[in-house]
Amino acid sequence: MHALIVVAHHDPRSLTHSLAAQVASGLVTQGHTFEIADLAAEGFDPRYTAADHAVHRTLATPPADVRVEQARIDRADALVLVYPVYWWSMPALLKGWVDRVFTNGWAMEYDMQTTKLIKKLGHLQVHLLGVGGADEGTFERHGYAKAMNTQIDHGIFGYCGAQVVSSQLLLASEVREPKGHLEAAWRTGQELFAAQSHRVALSS
Repeated sequence: MHALIVVAHHDPRSLTHSLAAQVASGLVTQGHTFEIADLAAEGFDPRYTAADHAVHRTLATPPADVRVEQARIDRADALVLVYPVYWWSMPALLKGWVDRVFTNGWAMEYDMQTTKLIKKLGHLQVHLLGVGGADEGTFERHGYAKAMNTQIDHGIFGYCGAQVVSSQLLLASEVREPKGHLEAAWRTGQELFAAQSHRVALSS
């Protein structure tokens, strides 16, 4: 099976990039394939413009850069987002990617007159790995973890019908040894398609 791993960090030497590489490594051990979308290195423009709004209003077709990203997702059996937590959410680069790529007509169908919503990504499995500098106590005490779950897991992917299979916050990243987080990312890759593989084995 095939996964698209989207990385949203400007520094290729960052822990975020190392975690994405570990996810990929775990996938390979199980015979799966992957593609890494390094949004910063590839120069993806996250700015939502009037042209993007025209797409949302169904007055225009998505531009070429958006179609490329949609095709990457269409080729994948699973989508993995690996990103640093900035101000208790995903960074602007990744949020802009979602804003522009998850378009009306592709991610969901939204009738502007009847307000009827058709969720179109029910086939897509999603895995989230957020890297945070604060510790678990801070996230729980202020409700940041729940807020992120509501905004990202449900507000973005649930809205489009995609299934969030795993959602992890790898925290205290600036003070803890990275080994534990790297191992968690590797396990994520190794187990990414475990349920599907098990179903195939039972049916064969």
